[in-house]
Amino acid sequence: MMINFRFLFLALLIMASNNLYAQTKKDKMIKKVTKTEDEWKTKLTPQQYFVLREKGTDAPSEKGYTNHFEKGTYVCAGCELQLFESNSKFKSHCGWPSFDDAIEGTVQFVLDKSHGMIRTEIICASCDGHLGHIFNDGPVETTGQRYCVNTSSIKFVKTKK
Repeated sequence: MMINFRFLFLALLIMASNNLYAQTKKDKMIKKVTKTEDEWKTKLTPQQYFVLREKGTDAPSEKGYTNHFEKGTYVCAGCELQLFESNSKFKSHCGWPSFDDAIEGTVQFVLDKSHGMIRTEIICASCDGHLGHIFNDGPVETTGQRYCVNTSSIKFVKTKK
């Protein structure tokens, strides 16, 4: 009985250390960007600062990147980390740019209990900038998820031909 317990303990320890290594390896791929609040205020527009650093929200609109469907990549407006490929963008009619998937490892998920709601906030894995929220009402043909992203939190980089 004691041998079985030791074997189980050893197996669990190996599995846990493998998961820790995988997480550490994944985290090392994304370089963390840190700036003072004054540096962020200098780099960002007032609206970008409001959204990315103060967790604000753009007003819903059909402008900005909401109805933008060129081929390319959407990057974080704060640190230029590539976040979303244009082929994951879809028309959701919600007033904000919507994607059904993010580039792996570039977006982190944070429980958000603000404003009397329980939601999942999405933040940039590099600079911790607020991007928006994720919901489970996206296209069922793909991921079923909708990354609802503030236009002010992203920039578009067109694919070079």
